[in-house]
Amino acid sequence: MWDLAKELGKQIKGVRKLRGISQESLALMCRLDRSYMGRIERGEVNLTLEKLYQIAQSLDCEPSALLPSPPKSK
Repeated sequence: MWDLAKELGKQIKGVRKLRGISQESLALMCRLDRSYMGRIERGEVNLTLEKLYQIAQSLDCEPSALLPSPPKSK
């Protein structure tokens, strides 16, 4: 089964690293606790749309850029 939270976390982490932003800095920009940001990136929490938009704004990208592509059917 596809784990959307984990894939979303990987996307957020990837964009964050491309932008050269530390996890702590991103958490501060989003007004989130650093440990919570870590849990987001590991896919341990389900994000609200509000938090997704907040993270996207902090990463200077569209929320859709953070959404993972669904797995291909076999």
